[in-house]
Amino acid sequence: MPARSWMWVGWPSFLMAGVLEMLVFAVVDPRELHWQGGALDWSRPAVYTVAFFLFWAVIALSSALSVWLAQDLRRRSAD
Repeated sequence: MPARSWMWVGWPSFLMAGVLEMLVFAVVDPRELHWQGGALDWSRPAVYTVAFFLFWAVIALSSALSVWLAQDLRRRSAD
């Protein structure tokens, strides 16, 4: 994928990860999270940070797949 395409993926996914972070943690308290039956003993900033990067990765993967499929369609239609 060209370098320009990475910006089409990275920047919008970064912005949407921030929006999703605000929406999720407006209703979820990080101190009340549980993992495999036990309380998640992380600080709030740690939960916010890990969640942000997970959101960013998932959204970026989705965006990258969309860009890749669109480029593949352009190549097929050019042939």
